[in-house]
Amino acid sequence: MQYQLTTLALGEVSKEMRGSVFQMKTLRSAPHYFETSVPHQVLLEDRTLMIGGRNIVFSLRGYPPDILLIQTITNVADIFSSDVFDLEDVIYKKCHEILQEYGGAKKFSELYSIFQVSKYEGDADQFLTHAPMIASLLKSERIELDPKEIEYTLSTNFRYAKNDLAIIDWDGAFIFDNEGNFKQAIELLTLANVQLLRHRIVDRKLDEQLEQIATLLKMPPKRFSVFRYTNKEVSRHLSELLKHRMASFAAFQTTEREIKLIGDWYSARLYDLATHKFRIHEWKHHIKEKLDSVEDVYTAMVENFGLTRKDRAEFVQIIAFFVLQIGWFALIILEFFYFTR
Repeated sequence: MQYQLTTLALGEVSKEMRGSVFQMKTLRSAPHYFETSVPHQVLLEDRTLMIGGRNIVFSLRGYPPDILLIQTITNVADIFSSDVFDLEDVIYKKCHEILQEYGGAKKFSELYSIFQVSKYEGDADQFLTHAPMIASLLKSERIELDPKEIEYTLSTNFRYAKNDLAIIDWDGAFIFDNEGNFKQAIELLTLANVQLLRHRIVDRKLDEQLEQIATLLKMPPKRFSVFRYTNKEVSRHLSELLKHRMASFAAFQTTEREIKLIGDWYSARLYDLATHKFRIHEWKHHIKEKLDSVEDVYTAMVENFGLTRKDRAEFVQIIAFFVLQIGWFALIILEFFYFTR
């Protein structure tokens, strides 16, 4: 029997990621377009670090343009032991240090553990005797969980072959496969975490846009001016808003396209289970509502900007009219003195 722990740490980074393109190979039945539809990774580097008396390889990959993935695979003596918690903590601490090197922040990162069991005899259900520890590891909880919570956690599972089992949760997944075919499941769970992180990034950028708009609209009128802001300022803000708005649409449409192209059979079923657990559909709905809000605000600002320019033009016309009247009045006075000399 073999036990392995795979850790995934993903984060938004500012450092440019360059490397060779890595393309996933499917091991199970899948549509012919699967390999070309999923997002490609860029291989960056491997780092071997000594942790707990063992060498662990930290594999760094990038999802251009701004997501870094740090993956480790470690053999463990007993996957159902509480010692696994300590191993996770040390690995993720190193992952956060690497993320910081690439300009990433802990706030915008995702951590996910995949517990793998292989080379066993019989049905995977035999391991459900460890249900309390399985649920605790999946939830990253060292405390003893309530039996109903344990039952609920293990209910989100998926079976494909006769003797395999995958249990998916928010912080981790347990995968039982006597043949040890874990690569495709790991890549699919990685992709689901990438989509979750991308949705969080888009959501944050939309919040930043709305805050900028609110700040702009609250600006007091400039001194000695009847206008709140100049044409140049409004044009700049509208240009930035349009740029961010289009970038958000593009990012959102990219994630939508990638999800739709995952395909059928094993890949689609496992991925659907993961995205359901990660509440990706709720994130999509939430982001679409914000995109609609930005669209409404953008339209209102454009209309207000047009109104402001119209008001400014009318104001200039009124001033010009008074200047013209003063000129005519001065000319009449000059003519009066000329003819009365």
